[in-house]
Amino acid sequence: MSDAVTAAMPELRGWIGRSRVVAEEITLPAVRRIAGMLDLDPDSFGPGSTLPPHWFSLFFADVARQSEIGPDGHPRRGAFLPPIPLPRRMGAGRRTRIHGALQVGDAATKTIEVAAIEPKQARTGQIVVLTMRQTISARGVILAVDEFDAVYREAVPPGAKSASTPPVPAPDGAAWSDAILLDPVLVFRYSAVTWNSHRIHYDADYARDAEGYPATVQNGGLTMHLIVDAALKRAPGPLLGFTARLRRPLFVGQTVTLAGAAPQDGKMAAWAAAPDGTLAAEMELEFGA
Repeated sequence: MSDAVTAAMPELRGWIGRSRVVAEEITLPAVRRIAGMLDLDPDSFGPGSTLPPHWFSLFFADVARQSEIGPDGHPRRGAFLPPIPLPRRMGAGRRTRIHGALQVGDAATKTIEVAAIEPKQARTGQIVVLTMRQTISARGVILAVDEFDAVYREAVPPGAKSASTPPVPAPDGAAWSDAILLDPVLVFRYSAVTWNSHRIHYDADYARDAEGYPATVQNGGLTMHLIVDAALKRAPGPLLGFTARLRRPLFVGQTVTLAGAAPQDGKMAAWAAAPDGTLAAEMELEFGA
């Protein structure tokens, strides 16, 4: 463990269990913007419409003041997030249970709790995994409980490339697949809808020079959302939950393959493959009867 992380751990452990509540009105204009971004008919939604159950992740943005934004575009640590002393932050995965769905017009809340902070030594160097537990409620009931993992990583030396886990091939024998262009406009609109200002998703010079990526980076939240959308087209029943792991970065402008196995015992494996056939993200979805 690095000296900085070791020194910070007593303070960081004090963050575990801290919580706050973010309120959100699920307004029709916002829903229609999201629908348009996802290539759905905006006018198919009206007052009282029930939203797809996984759309809760498109609301409840942290709205930091401009003076609270750090050099990477994220809110500075210590305002909304624990002050983990590693400069790079990326989504890593999630575990979600679905109990209901938001509706247009809801006065909803998201209760955010720091669930865990775990320092680890990975193949790519020192990391810290931050797990946030998010509980979505509206109309007096809990609609979803979502645990989201973010990985904090060391800085990239000047001129070096960002390290990533060794590639593995995507699974063979998919029962279905969709080719999806990670269009820069789609990624921009997703960032706008979710109020995500992380510079690696829109600033190519920053992504290359500061973080060692070859191009602007696809948003992992959007990757997971697109996989769920594709799987729901083949779903045997209502979505009850899913787990997701982001294995390797995808890049804006690539055409990726979203694919999955046939449902079995109410579960479906699904994944995203990079253009070279390597596995970028994997999910397991659970459906009701």
